[in-house]
Amino acid sequence: MLTDSSRFTDHDAYIFVPETPYPSLVIHRSTGDIVLNEGKTEIPMTAKRARNPIYGIFGIISLTLSEYVIVITAREPKGTILGNAVYRATQFELLPLNPAVNLSSPLHPVESHLLGLVRSHLDSGSFWLSYTGDLSTRLQVQWEQAVEREKLRLWEKADDRFFWNRFLQTRLIESSKHDLSPFILPVIYGTFDARPATLHGRHMALILISRRSRFRAGTRYFRRGLDHEGNVANFNETEQILISSLGLRDGSIKMSFVQIRGSVPVFWGEVNTLRYKPDLQLMDLPETPDIMRRHFQDITSRYGPDTVLVNLVNHKGHEMPVKDAYEKNVAIVDNPKINYQYFDFHNECKHMRWDRISVLIDRTKQDLERHGYVHISPDSATPKLQQGVVRTNCLDNLDRTNVVQAALAKWTLNRQLMDLGIISKESNVDDFEMLSKDFREMWADHGDAISRAYAGSAALKSDFTRINKRTRKGLLEDGVKSAVRYLKNNFFDGARQDAFDLITGAYVPRKNPASVVFLVSDTRDLLTRSMPFVTSFSLFMICAGMTLPRSSDYSLVYYFLLWFVFLVTSMAYIVLHGISYVSWPRLIPLNDLIYYTGPGYRSGRHGKGFKTSKAAPLVANRWDKPQKASWFSKVGQADGHEVEMGLLSTFNKKRVD
Repeated sequence: MLTDSSRFTDHDAYIFVPETPYPSLVIHRSTGDIVLNEGKTEIPMTAKRARNPIYGIFGIISLTLSEYVIVITAREPKGTILGNAVYRATQFELLPLNPAVNLSSPLHPVESHLLGLVRSHLDSGSFWLSYTGDLSTRLQVQWEQAVEREKLRLWEKADDRFFWNRFLQTRLIESSKHDLSPFILPVIYGTFDARPATLHGRHMALILISRRSRFRAGTRYFRRGLDHEGNVANFNETEQILISSLGLRDGSIKMSFVQIRGSVPVFWGEVNTLRYKPDLQLMDLPETPDIMRRHFQDITSRYGPDTVLVNLVNHKGHEMPVKDAYEKNVAIVDNPKINYQYFDFHNECKHMRWDRISVLIDRTKQDLERHGYVHISPDSATPKLQQGVVRTNCLDNLDRTNVVQAALAKWTLNRQLMDLGIISKESNVDDFEMLSKDFREMWADHGDAISRAYAGSAALKSDFTRINKRTRKGLLEDGVKSAVRYLKNNFFDGARQDAFDLITGAYVPRKNPASVVFLVSDTRDLLTRSMPFVTSFSLFMICAGMTLPRSSDYSLVYYFLLWFVFLVTSMAYIVLHGISYVSWPRLIPLNDLIYYTGPGYRSGRHGKGFKTSKAAPLVANRWDKPQKASWFSKVGQADGHEVEMGLLSTFNKKRVD
């Protein structure tokens, strides 16, 4: 594994010289060939040593003018897990293979735009790595497959779902000339926290790790629901590990409890229109039950046949159709191994009665006891294994989900400590201040990190997780976070989604920047583009008018009236055409969601201008009745005739432009 290596840059090649006995790696810039220097490393006289050490190769990405080697140039040690040091990657550098490309001044604005997307993803992500241990695979699988895994390289052991840079490592993995495994570094996108604890003289370590799936990855409003492969948006596996030595000479006791979260597994989305609540769109596709069944089969094959689905989506209002669609398709799938549990979170916990989450725990108690948890002891040849999993979701799989998962984790931690004989049956984690504080902080930080990755802000309701109660200060903080989410989700997340699609390989650009010049051009009509400027200038003139001298109270009436009319008219236009002012993904457009006209449900038809106001009105807002489209729009032309976009054609499909 390449760590603390020196990098030499020559006009013809990049040479990576590790401190370990491994051969050096040479990447030829003119041809792109990657070779191992088996003998003594010969450094050309013209080569220059890099200023920063290299702590690993994140991968190789191909843009329109060049390929780029992405290397990790800074890391922070964050603890250990099972004796393996864990680091967070904090700084990256891009090395162009094309000698003609200058990173400070790219030859084409498209290339500059794509480079900006890559950099923003690297700078904002939460990336974790270990050179000796597999962070992507939970403890139970590592134990079950221990014999087979001994023969595998580190990257071959990685869980493909959570091997975040798997696409970027393709060139190294598929090399036919050399085995480049020592330079292939699997990285996960998620969270990691490890804290020591002492309770009644027993030394322990409490570890919390989450792994974000690279499939259907993206941002809050631009990745929702299912794709046709059975992947769901914002899928995260969270593992809580407890390690205790208990004074044993031959090793430590290891315990693990795993939970998962993911978007409601039906075809749905929300269409941003600059309104605080976007238009909700549900697609009633005939294949939905089969794909949902495929999603559940994947869960049961990985985590055990016994699965509990905890649904926290509201039973009324904006979220109700999502709940109804979920329950309708779960009933069609009719899997006896799946236990569906609905918990009306906002109603049960209203007036800050957050202790009511115990009602949900009571409902799922028998399932949790039946699932159990991993318990590996050196004095027992047969460990206890977790026999099932709880899959929790709310609408975004963030705030309510964080609170519930933390509660389930605390209940399980209590049972583990009782099982070890560290606490009595009458005690619980909250009775021990230091352990309780560490537990709450770990889960609050974990929830914040997942929320930032998906929604752009820290999690709501985190005060309950952090201090074990809901506060008015927490409510005010949630208001600020909600405002931040609104701004980011409407005006910045399009670029963030494009970055996800680039890094994960959902979109692969061609070697021709002219073919994607739309990425850096504004294709809206002049009137639409001008309205924000009219609004800003009108506000400026109104403010300026307040400072002007006047001979009478009526001298500026017509002045203010004129600019007030401009202000109101331009703002009304922006509201009526809200979709045109949202930052949408450009690499993989969401036309099939925005312009969907098939059966299903649409909560509104906002933000599309005056023409759509003449569309047929919605019928009753009930999922179990056929719905008319709330608006109709043709998108695109072929041979002079208008054509409709194909249904969901861009969902989970690799796009090459």
